[in-house]
Amino acid sequence: MASRKKLFRIIKNLKPVLPKKLFLKIRYGAHTGKKLNLDNPREFNEKINWLKQYYHPPILTQLADKYEVRDYVTKKIGVQYLNEIYGVYQKTEEIDFHSLPPKFVLKAVHGSSTNLIVKDKSHLNIDHTRKLVNKWLKHNQYKKVGYEWAYKNIIPKIIAEKYLEEPDKRFLTDYKMYCFNGKMKFVHVIFELDHKKLEAYFDRSFNFLPFNRHNRNVYTGTLQKPEQFDKIIDLSEKLADRFPFVRVDFYIIQDQIYFGEMTFYPGDGKNDFYPDQYNRIIGDYLKLPELKKQQKEITTY
Repeated sequence: MASRKKLFRIIKNLKPVLPKKLFLKIRYGAHTGKKLNLDNPREFNEKINWLKQYYHPPILTQLADKYEVRDYVTKKIGVQYLNEIYGVYQKTEEIDFHSLPPKFVLKAVHGSSTNLIVKDKSHLNIDHTRKLVNKWLKHNQYKKVGYEWAYKNIIPKIIAEKYLEEPDKRFLTDYKMYCFNGKMKFVHVIFELDHKKLEAYFDRSFNFLPFNRHNRNVYTGTLQKPEQFDKIIDLSEKLADRFPFVRVDFYIIQDQIYFGEMTFYPGDGKNDFYPDQYNRIIGDYLKLPELKKQQKEITTY
């Protein structure tokens, strides 16, 4: 694994001159040790890479944008599930830190893992934060990572939103609902227990599922099914609509449901499940749309 990733770090410098399909195959092989078959994909991550290559409805741009998706959520399930927004900014200079509350979160709408949680503004280094935000605004998720098409045309912006917290918890319990062709099949739960961050997968009845991702803090016990779990299944399926695949994230805080985001390429299509047979089992859930002869991309959903 280490040697494959070392080789990929060398090859990725050639990304600007390599055909997209070839780069996806090299990247997939470097991370999984498997050959990427885009002509007849069978495993889940193979199909995610197929979607990156061929499935390009323009609405994905809106739904991957952490600000623009709010309009879609409002129309589909209602504004009551959205977190409060303090501001939207296209330039760092537009952020008025003095007007923001003592606690808030900054997010780039056009990327992944570009968040800054501010629990006490009085300790915030504003100059350092502006430099960080400037770096975010220059980031292009499509070009810099694995050609995640939904991010390609998002206009870079920063949002400031309300800081959400659960009593006596360092971070929120995250319910990541995996929806295939409009149906929620299982949920990935990330939660805190005994001051540790743990992860597990559960089915629609909230029964434990015996698979996970590599290099995770895996929990193998049972969790109490949230009272609102059936509700977030319903909400996730309304948002998932007719898409071949989308992961819809929610938080539940003191009985209030909050929408998180919609993700079309979890793990950028390179993090396998284990045991290995579940890559095929989960892949079978995802029914890809038909790419007709001579058709280069699918632009409808």
